[in-house]
Amino acid sequence: MAAACPPQHNRATRSPQSLTRTNFAQLEKLRNRFNYVASSCKDIRDRYDEQEDGLYYLTTANGMVYQTFCDMTTAGGGWTLVASIHESSISGRCTVGDRWSSQQGNDANRPDGDGNWSNRNTFGTAEGTTSDDYKNPGYYDISAKDMSVWHVPNNFPLEHWNLASILRYHTSNRFLSLYGGNLFELFQQYPVRYNIGSCSNRGPAIPIVYDFGDEESTRQFYGPKPRRESEPGFITFRPINYERAAMAICSGLKPTGCNSEHYCIGGGGYFHPEQCGDFPSFDWDTLGNEQDWSASKEMSEAAVLLFYRQKNKLHI
Repeated sequence: MAAACPPQHNRATRSPQSLTRTNFAQLEKLRNRFNYVASSCKDIRDRYDEQEDGLYYLTTANGMVYQTFCDMTTAGGGWTLVASIHESSISGRCTVGDRWSSQQGNDANRPDGDGNWSNRNTFGTAEGTTSDDYKNPGYYDISAKDMSVWHVPNNFPLEHWNLASILRYHTSNRFLSLYGGNLFELFQQYPVRYNIGSCSNRGPAIPIVYDFGDEESTRQFYGPKPRRESEPGFITFRPINYERAAMAICSGLKPTGCNSEHYCIGGGGYFHPEQCGDFPSFDWDTLGNEQDWSASKEMSEAAVLLFYRQKNKLHI
């Protein structure tokens, strides 16, 4: 009896040569993005009809070219990544790596800390956004109307940021137009500085539209006590706590109390000694203090990505 013939597969086997050609074609496509002339991801989407999330090149008003990530799909697309806040050591207290508060220690004589919320320093890389702090020239160069925020678990690769996010939302009321068009200008009006004011002097609280998550899931990322003194569904700027320490952003929340160090990020150069850092007091319970203030592990171990969407330009 003749031996049975091996089964035939309809799917053709791809040779190494064809795989190489495919890879080179993709590389060529990505490399060609360098030729785009645009100041924001919205420019790229509008002028070149790009609809794929990924890395692109942008040019500032002064001619500086830089690479960043573009979200081309959320709510019409055109969102430019301008910064990320990444906490490398939750137990660190204003030490190396705390670029969004102070790397110079907890010092009342340095009330602004590193001052990166309101200066033109840049650092990090777009691709390393979930592994380290990031700030590009778009932070101060782009004139935007709205912003978007993603919370992405630490160290996730770029191609998985969207699906891996634990929380994603955007604003839709063009609020940045009222504050100079970007966070650089907003924080000139609301300095992130120790002793700049009291709890009642916090900055604007802006309603948000959820892209992934909702008000209840936002609440659950924070401790039982922060839930009692905050309202989900907002992004709030420059909150100030009982100790007169200023933070930069309350992501997803509007404070109704004055213990914002447990659920807001960034800051000036001086806090209560156990609060200083980019995520100031997200680990409060572990220090043997009063319980139920700490943020969740998911929130504490996720980078906070900040995006702008540029204003529509007039075409003459």
